[in-house]
Amino acid sequence: MMNRISQILRKKREVKVTKNQRGLKLSKNPQKKVICIKIQTMSPKKPNSANRRIAKVRMLQKGTFTTIKIPGEKHNLQQHSTVLVCGGRSRDLIGVHLKAIRGKYDLAGVQGRKRARSLYGVKKS
Repeated sequence: MMNRISQILRKKREVKVTKNQRGLKLSKNPQKKVICIKIQTMSPKKPNSANRRIAKVRMLQKGTFTTIKIPGEKHNLQQHSTVLVCGGRSRDLIGVHLKAIRGKYDLAGVQGRKRARSLYGVKKS
């Protein structure tokens, strides 16, 4: 709705500030190192059906907690594992805005992967 002239004269319009959640979590860095607190699975939103692997993690500098997606088949993560995370939301998982990078720190690459290897941390064999 438009404000009336009397309202504009009385008080200036407030500009809504929207916050980018991924930017806040990574604090404007491309990647961040995190520690796993809990490894679990989550089922996706309505049209899809599966058990997606996710991890609750703690940011090292801030100490805040968030949820990340573990891409690819199988993983070797446990509690207290160190992981590198980057932005990029998982559209069918609610509240998951970060992804783990495979082949870095404690998260190994996908075994037997031939195609799209760079996404899953596999060296050329």
